[in-house]
Amino acid sequence: MKGLFTVLLLVVSNIFMTFAWYGHLKLQEMKISTGWPVFAVILFSWGLAFFEYCAQVPANRIGFAENGGPFNLMQLKVIQEVVSLTVFTLIVSLVFKGQALQWNHFAAFVCLIMAVFFVFLK
Repeated sequence: MKGLFTVLLLVVSNIFMTFAWYGHLKLQEMKISTGWPVFAVILFSWGLAFFEYCAQVPANRIGFAENGGPFNLMQLKVIQEVVSLTVFTLIVSLVFKGQALQWNHFAAFVCLIMAVFFVFLK
């Protein structure tokens, strides 16, 4: 159960992370933040990143083997990267039009899935 909870928290964390890192670009595209100074964009992103950390830190603490979780540090990191790219791809596909997935993106995802497989080998 801790493993599932860890992954769910990582998904939530990465939703906030994606909007913190790239949401200001969508706001700019929509002409909402076009006149914002860079400092205001940074503050906006930091505000979203706060919620990212509110999910990321508990996910790592709950999932870490030395805290009673099922994952070692390498496994946590690889899981986080796969979740991050999956969430990013979904959000970009749904929110940012004109960012089409290509064959090399799918090839990269296959490599990530292989990374998860290899990191869990004993």
